[in-house]
Amino acid sequence: MSNLETAPQTRVCGGREDVSAEPVHELLTGKQVSLGGSTVVRRLLPNLGRRMVGAWCFVDHYGPDDIASEPGMQVAPHPHIGLQTVSWLHDGEVEHRDSLGSLATVRPRELGLMTAGRAIAHSEQSPSPHSPLLHGAQLWVALPDAHRHTEPSFDHHPVLPEVTAPGLHATVIMGELDGARSPGRTYSPLVGADLTLAAGASARLPLQPDFEYAVLVMDGDARVDGVPVERGSMLYLGCGRSELPLRAAADSGLLLLGGEPFEEKLVMWWNFVARTGDEIADARADWMTGDRFGQVHGYDGPAIPAPELPPTPLKPRGRVR
Repeated sequence: MSNLETAPQTRVCGGREDVSAEPVHELLTGKQVSLGGSTVVRRLLPNLGRRMVGAWCFVDHYGPDDIASEPGMQVAPHPHIGLQTVSWLHDGEVEHRDSLGSLATVRPRELGLMTAGRAIAHSEQSPSPHSPLLHGAQLWVALPDAHRHTEPSFDHHPVLPEVTAPGLHATVIMGELDGARSPGRTYSPLVGADLTLAAGASARLPLQPDFEYAVLVMDGDARVDGVPVERGSMLYLGCGRSELPLRAAADSGLLLLGGEPFEEKLVMWWNFVARTGDEIADARADWMTGDRFGQVHGYDGPAIPAPELPPTPLKPRGRVR
């Protein structure tokens, strides 16, 4: 799933100005965005006042949605540059197709990792038939300058490393947690982990003090460092932590996101992560009229046209809201 807004905002992200060097509690609530059909997402990053967490620059949480009599996710072919997409499910299935010829069905607790690099196009849809529930998160990782023009690729990892403790089960999606490392390719120091806490459980999760962190609550009733976080909300935690206390009053599912603060300034617009407005304009033109992104074969329907560019130039300085 991607940014399908018809009038997307331009956002300047990155840099260390907004990164807290000390532990903090900053509660982020999601903006509801309709992606058409039966899918509505809660957009948690970028958020007013909080653009990134490490290299994580985009977080959508959706569901759980009852799609038993609905088509479910139906996201037509669209382009990306300068990022990785991370598809993560708790319920349902998503069929991925891309312009490299990749075809994969991603299921719960499996990693679908697409590296856009210089350019790729893809589609995402619920297969037919499909499970009655759809629940998951779509995340982007910004690629650092040295790797943002890399060749595009798609990797599907059905089996991921796990970390367990009394009442806690963690699946390492990206990066490393407590000595367990994901096979997903990373281009900057970061971590992503799916956490399952049993009702009544308490745990202390080891962290890296030089990373900044946030926790998204996808299910249940959880307290993160003593702070109650509602389902669909995310708590930004800043840097400087060596461990994170967690407690669950009911069975709960959380996503831990973290990484070294991303120093480079980025320009984000629609489905593009770039450094200048000219790069954004060129990518848009190439999607509409060129062959840079290739074609997604096998999707029954037209590709998504690019929105109109904003009237003001896009520059990676200050903030654009």
